[in-house]
Amino acid sequence: MASKHQSGFQDFLPLMAEKLGGEGLIGELCNGFSLLMDADKGVITFDSLKNNSALLGLQDLTDDDLLSMLKEGDFDGDGALNQMEFCVLMFRLSPDLMEESQFLLEEALEQEFKQL
Repeated sequence: MASKHQSGFQDFLPLMAEKLGGEGLIGELCNGFSLLMDADKGVITFDSLKNNSALLGLQDLTDDDLLSMLKEGDFDGDGALNQMEFCVLMFRLSPDLMEESQFLLEEALEQEFKQL
């Protein structure tokens, strides 16, 4: 069951990349912290993530997916993500995203050549 939630959680990164644009993705993801954080607490909590996820097109993620995301990045165990934890999480996940982008690019190029 955990793998199902893990894959759903990872699937949102390409969606975020699409919403934010590929260029400067990591910088934008770090900036995305302010969109997702609880303004009073200055960190991303489960509630702030859930309430603001639609801003990044992530409204389809389940509560389990959101909790997986928090748990994955929460290094100090406080149940929330500070900006550093959020950015580190995005950096850690970005190779998967870049790999997928590379694969999609190669696939698109192959289709182009087949049509020539």
